[in-house]
Amino acid sequence: MKREKETAPILVLGATGSAGRRVASRLRAAGAPVRAASRSGDTRFDWHDEETWEPALRGVRRMFLMAPDGVGVNPALVGLAAEAGVAHIVLLSSRAIEVMDDRRLLEAEKTVKESGTGWTVLRSDWFDQNFDEGPFREAVFAGELAVPLGDCGQTFVDLGDVAEVAARALTEEGHTGRTYEVTGPESLSFREVCAVIGEASGRRLDFHGDPASYRSSQRELGRPEEEVEQDLAAFAALRRLGDAEPLDTVERVTGRPPRRFAEYAAAAADRWREPSSGTG
Repeated sequence: MKREKETAPILVLGATGSAGRRVASRLRAAGAPVRAASRSGDTRFDWHDEETWEPALRGVRRMFLMAPDGVGVNPALVGLAAEAGVAHIVLLSSRAIEVMDDRRLLEAEKTVKESGTGWTVLRSDWFDQNFDEGPFREAVFAGELAVPLGDCGQTFVDLGDVAEVAARALTEEGHTGRTYEVTGPESLSFREVCAVIGEASGRRLDFHGDPASYRSSQRELGRPEEEVEQDLAAFAALRRLGDAEPLDTVERVTGRPPRRFAEYAAAAADRWREPSSGTG
């Protein structure tokens, strides 16, 4: 059910990023007023500069909240949002964070749920766009990807579908106090999606699902040994969870089925044919 149209802007944090810009686009397409905030956007917002927080929040009633990878959701920001009159926060979180002991996202969910505002939590599985815009892009160009999940199935989800669910939660009634597990329509292993990418792009993409290969690849990136071992423990826990099961969340909330990974790969294929410099 649609809410009555509001004139107060909806604040979208990280609005120049892969998720945020899609949420902002969906909201604008629905006719909602958007305040797009980022470090370089028209509305400046910086997690590390508290002076940017209050101007971004001024006059806002609803907010899409996500923090960059590795950055925690500061409770002071959420508290300031509640004081400023923000009535509903939609938080982008992740699947299986209890199993993986992801303290950053567990604390973020706790902070939002205890803020006194209305809230919706979106727990997404792996984004399809990780392969052309995110952390796996360079692996595609290098022809080799290491993720220590063996052949465990994951429910890769298109960011367009995640953004549509977020936009619905921000503009419709009936989503307050809910946690949505947002998945794609099928369970695929990393090996299978690498094969799909290879077929779509004409690039060979070899997959290594063992811990030793992951450790080696991360060592080449110069990551601290302690961080890599923490990653391996989290991936081992996710592997023990077994194959992820697709859910009907996207269709239930948006009224249409989620995008299949092969559709995403076909649309992204030209970007994988470009030189590896650039952002895609």
